[in-house]
Amino acid sequence: MVLYRRMTVEDVPAVHAIEVESFPAPWTLDSFYYEMTENNFAHYIVAEDESRNIVGFCGMWIVIDSAQITNVAVSQNVRGHGIGEGLMREAMISAKNQDVDVMSLEVRVSNTVAQNLYRKLGFQDGGIRKEYYSDNLEDALVLWVNL
Repeated sequence: MVLYRRMTVEDVPAVHAIEVESFPAPWTLDSFYYEMTENNFAHYIVAEDESRNIVGFCGMWIVIDSAQITNVAVSQNVRGHGIGEGLMREAMISAKNQDVDVMSLEVRVSNTVAQNLYRKLGFQDGGIRKEYYSDNLEDALVLWVNL
């Protein structure tokens, strides 16, 4: 059983640990504290397992009627169990409840697993951002969905 809820400042260390294990150029711990305490556009959701351990998170910035997914990650030891999909569905519901009309994100062109999930959720191709990722200059595929 996985519980999805809004992220709090107390969740930052656990979320950052998942970020570090998931991405080659992870956000800093301070970045997440900033998101929780200073960025009024930031909205984050965490996934907790039965033991109340955080096993995933999804962040987005909501500006007026659009949401931009900033990052989504799931602990390596529980990937493939639908937690990423659950996080995205919760983010979409949360955004829609805040009168958001459209959601967008960038994903590595090589990350077909994530692309398949996003397409399953109704995301459509919106273009390519050339050399978007700083760690290896990989292109990003821009995806969007009407909510």
